This record gives sequence, structure tokens and C-alpha cells, in this order.
Amino acid sequence: MKKIKLVKSLIGRKDSHIATAKSLGLKRIGDEVTQPDNVATTGKIKEISYLVEVSEA
Repeated sequence: MKKIKLVKSLIGRKDSHIATAKSLGLKRIGDEVTQPDNVATTGKIKEISYLVEVSEA
């Protein structure tokens, strides 16, 4: 499991990056979610790595 926290704003970002953040369950700065450690989640994290902090849950 991975803990993902949104640390930068989604305002002014690409639509695809906003959609990726929302698909992970992140809507506003400070939101934190736990997601399974699989290929799909890893790909989403890589796309928006500059917006999030990731740690092991």
C-alpha cells in the first residue's frame, strides 16, 4: 500500500493531470489517500509526481 498526499495545487495544471489526481481521490491540497501498490497506481503517481508526496503505508 502507498500513502499519497497532494502537496501542490491543481489550479492551472493540464486537464489530464487534474483527472489523474481526482482518480486517485485527491481533490485539494493536504488530501491524503491510501492506494494499492500496483502498476496502475505507480503510473498515475509518475504522471503527477511533481504534485504529490508518496510514502509506504
